[in-house]
Amino acid sequence: MLDSGEYLRNQLTRQILGGNAFQKVEQVLDLMAYEQIGEKISGLPYSFWQQLEHMRITQKDILDFSTNPDYRELNWPRDYWPASPAPQSMEQWESAKEEFFRDRQAVVDLILDPRNDLFKPFAHGSGQTLLREGLLVLEHNAYHTGQLFIIHRLITEQLDNEHRSSP
Repeated sequence: MLDSGEYLRNQLTRQILGGNAFQKVEQVLDLMAYEQIGEKISGLPYSFWQQLEHMRITQKDILDFSTNPDYRELNWPRDYWPASPAPQSMEQWESAKEEFFRDRQAVVDLILDPRNDLFKPFAHGSGQTLLREGLLVLEHNAYHTGQLFIIHRLITEQLDNEHRSSP
């Protein structure tokens, strides 16, 4: 039988990995063709690439804050969003995905490690705890995973409409 601390760690990491209340980011990424990730849909400020890159940067920043006593805050919003709607290359796209999943696993590993107190405020913060940072990763990634899915859906509908209207 798990004690309450282990139970909390397991539940939090299961939610961070997704697939319960929202689709896993891996599944959404698998739906998108590389040629479409830089497309911008009318009325939306960001492309699929920009959304994932924002998720990667933010998650990395949260991980850095959670592990680095010499943490330096990024500039909002400039440092959190890529300017270009598309990656420079397939290699950059693949690298961004790999880094996102590697950092997500590092967050999970931090939370699962019983030596890390989930409730102890970070000495370099203003009351933030590992539990709070884990919940922040969960909430932020879930929110933007939904946006990724919407972008995918809109691009798919746009392509379907183009195919129907062409002779």
